[in-house]
Amino acid sequence: MGSSMKKKKEKAKDFQKTKLKVGKAKVKAANFTDTSFKSKAIVMGQQSLSTEAPDVIQQFKHNLSLASSSRSDKQRKDALSYLTSQLTLDSPVNPVGTAALITKLVPLISDSATAVRTQLLKLLRILPADQVKPVLEHSIMFIRAGMTHLSSDISNDALTALDWLLDVAEDDLVACPGGWVRTLTTFCAIMGWSVASSSKGWTSATNARTTLKPKDTQNRARQIATLTKFLQAGFKNEVALESTSVQFQDNIYRIPRSDNAFEYLNLFTAQRDEDAEMYPSKETRQQIFHKRFLDPILKGIDQTKKEGGITGRAAVGLEKALIVGMKGFEASTALDTQDLLDLW
Repeated sequence: MGSSMKKKKEKAKDFQKTKLKVGKAKVKAANFTDTSFKSKAIVMGQQSLSTEAPDVIQQFKHNLSLASSSRSDKQRKDALSYLTSQLTLDSPVNPVGTAALITKLVPLISDSATAVRTQLLKLLRILPADQVKPVLEHSIMFIRAGMTHLSSDISNDALTALDWLLDVAEDDLVACPGGWVRTLTTFCAIMGWSVASSSKGWTSATNARTTLKPKDTQNRARQIATLTKFLQAGFKNEVALESTSVQFQDNIYRIPRSDNAFEYLNLFTAQRDEDAEMYPSKETRQQIFHKRFLDPILKGIDQTKKEGGITGRAAVGLEKALIVGMKGFEASTALDTQDLLDLW
């Protein structure tokens, strides 16, 4: 019975009419993927799975790399936030050291993102003050570059960074190579006070900031205030040593505390010019200031006082700091102290 039914079905196949499809096949989509293949396994190349998270040291170094090299503003800002949180712990985490950290991050003072610069300034403020000295020359170089930036916001943040350096290491800042002359030159440049030698001692070019908007006025007052603070640090009276014979002998035979006590002699490095020279004492700073900056800054003060307002008041403060700082100074070419007395 079963065999006969099977034979009938096989014969019926010969009389079945085949349905033919007419026309062209449907065009496949551009993103069509052929999934007709079969595979026993899918292999992912270069994949590493671990149940343990990276340790704190590796996370710190990873975020330091992101902060200094990431192209994303948000990544740089978040990485700086992470570093700041680690440095503010009761037992701060910093496996690379303060000097290496500053070297990596201080170029961000000219970052285009305001949030990144703001977070950087927060981080700098919590660093140990006694560990900033080894990278002062490197730091002030990037800060000066930020001060001359075309963006007033970046320039103001660079001034904030300079205020931080003056708070933590003012004595070393004004005495490091280029720290005195180059920084003063930068201040004069951003305020349009020419230090080029001329018969008049004043620039003949038109200052682009002659007509100042309210925001520009505040920026100018901020620049003068930071310059005043810088000059006060440079002209600060040096601490006198005790005159007893015991103290004198003790100072002679004591091992220098500085890591490079004879750096000012410049014995083993390339010859420095006047701008990059070290001026370790108040007297040497007064001499180069009198020679190159006194005349243009006095004229700048006089012009700024005539503008009045917030900039005029800032100029008065700068004038007082200059009079106090240069008081009692005697140059080889007689200093015209009468000009200072007249201003006073």
